[in-house]
Amino acid sequence: MPTNVLLLRSPSEDGGPDKYEEAFRARGFRPVSVPVLETVHRNLDKLAEVVRRRGRLPGDDADARYAGVIVTSGRACEAWQTVVHDLSKESSSSGDAEDGQTWAAVPFYAVGAATATALSSIGSAYPSSPHAPHDIRGGAESGTAEKLAHFILADLARSPTRHGKTLLYLTGDKNRDTLPRILSEGGLELESLQVYATQGSSTFDADLQDRLRETAPDPAEQWWIVYFAPSAAKSVSPTIDKYFDSPRTDGPSPSAKRRARIAAIGPTTSTFLREELDMEVAVVAEKPTPESLSEGIADWERNHGQ
Repeated sequence: MPTNVLLLRSPSEDGGPDKYEEAFRARGFRPVSVPVLETVHRNLDKLAEVVRRRGRLPGDDADARYAGVIVTSGRACEAWQTVVHDLSKESSSSGDAEDGQTWAAVPFYAVGAATATALSSIGSAYPSSPHAPHDIRGGAESGTAEKLAHFILADLARSPTRHGKTLLYLTGDKNRDTLPRILSEGGLELESLQVYATQGSSTFDADLQDRLRETAPDPAEQWWIVYFAPSAAKSVSPTIDKYFDSPRTDGPSPSAKRRARIAAIGPTTSTFLREELDMEVAVVAEKPTPESLSEGIADWERNHGQ
């Protein structure tokens, strides 16, 4: 019977096979992915106020407009689409804007092809809305925050007559300073608005129970539990302890619960598990890749007679 592997992460959402699950299946394991985090929208009322202005900057100057909108994730696209959907129900948002002002005249700068596609889908879903983005730039050629920042600087330099130097920047709760720093050094200003946040999954306990029943209802079966980030480990640890006996650095704790060994995607997560949660980590992936992780666990089992 194959050994079960609990992957504490969301499976791939691109429609194709999940690379981690495929790597473990190829080595004879039975993988199970359970999401440990969820994304929730924030400040949609404030975003709606911004969207209603149809590209205008706040203030009394009716001609002052954003030089662009920066979107670095699919979650930010979802927030914008939610607002566009809600505004589409208002009579004033149907058809062309009376004053001719729409977001179609404002460039939306996207990190990566997936974000660009998500932005394009808003315009496709609401083609007549003055609130939908249509001028989408960056995408595949700007797959990182650093590349996008330099792309924006070069793009705006090619359009010196474009009004203003302020860009709207849609953010989450965890953002690096790379993009804001580069744009600031280039003389641009950012108006940041947090539109989503990441938190521990409110359904993790129920999701885990469902997957355990579906995959391996026999508590006697052996498991590996793979942790991918310290924050996720801390969030789900109490729930994991309800269903699994995880090896502890302070000695064994036998019970009727499922037996599990612990693996980590890298040294940072491994150190956290050992020092903060007193877990005994059997395998640390040499590289943060599906192949390295699955091969590390397979090597451990070969070397220990499993």
